[in-house]
Amino acid sequence: MTVDLATALTAAAVAMAVPLLYAALGELLSEKAGIVNIGLEGFLLLGAFTAFAVAHASGSTTAAIVASLAVGAIVGAGFAFLVVRCHANQIVVGAALNLFATGATGVLYRAVFGVTGAVLTVDGSPSYALPILADIPIVGPALFDQTPLAYACFLTAPLCAFFLMRTRIGLQLRMSGENPRAATTQGVAVDRMRTWAVIACGVLSTAGGAYLALDYTHTFVEGMSAGRGFIALAIVIVGRRWASGILAAALLFGFAIALQFHFQALALDIPFQFFLILPYVATLVLLAVSAGDSNAPAALGK
Repeated sequence: MTVDLATALTAAAVAMAVPLLYAALGELLSEKAGIVNIGLEGFLLLGAFTAFAVAHASGSTTAAIVASLAVGAIVGAGFAFLVVRCHANQIVVGAALNLFATGATGVLYRAVFGVTGAVLTVDGSPSYALPILADIPIVGPALFDQTPLAYACFLTAPLCAFFLMRTRIGLQLRMSGENPRAATTQGVAVDRMRTWAVIACGVLSTAGGAYLALDYTHTFVEGMSAGRGFIALAIVIVGRRWASGILAAALLFGFAIALQFHFQALALDIPFQFFLILPYVATLVLLAVSAGDSNAPAALGK
């Protein structure tokens, strides 16, 4: 493998990992509080559409990102109201959110932009190279010549770890997921903790969608999340619900997706469908290997 090829694969792997990592870290916070949110796919789609629509209308990526995060907070609050306040089934609500987002973004895209043959694009966020670090062979351009959303994503992982393991609120959040009754006797407002955790999950997941639309594809396509929300769920399990493990797993899955595109570009005499299934096969294999040691909170989903 040449240096140029290794550099390109590393850059592609990091770019693919960013939306996965955002969604997985959001799911980590939600699950630590005891709430399973399988609606990550829906959050990614809503974030991507909102960011693209606002950026296309205003020309401002900052406004697009803020709008995307606001939608994530609003939808997350609605999700929390149903599962925390109304005690609705968490899996059913998550599945409904995925279906709603798929249909709503498709309908809204056609209503706002019409059915056009040309692909509409936005400029997206500029990348900022860090002096010296960006010149490191292979990994430099991938890690240190990124957009603000990508930098923020990789900073979020250690911040989540610190929050969960080194702060009082993080301890209360983990108590809410392990033993909500005991947490209540210690004065923890379990419903409030779970609500804020789900809202944070929505904000982080829509940030991943914003990155997907603004910084990676520079456009919006119906269903463009393409299963990333479900891969993010697998990443949380493979990473054993630790921020560091989730970061490593996101990079691994990002590399698998990047490798899929690389194999397709080689024009090998192999049906391209075999390359398309590569990330999902990797997901199933890693889930099978790590399923018995997932480190799940005791009250998860209850």
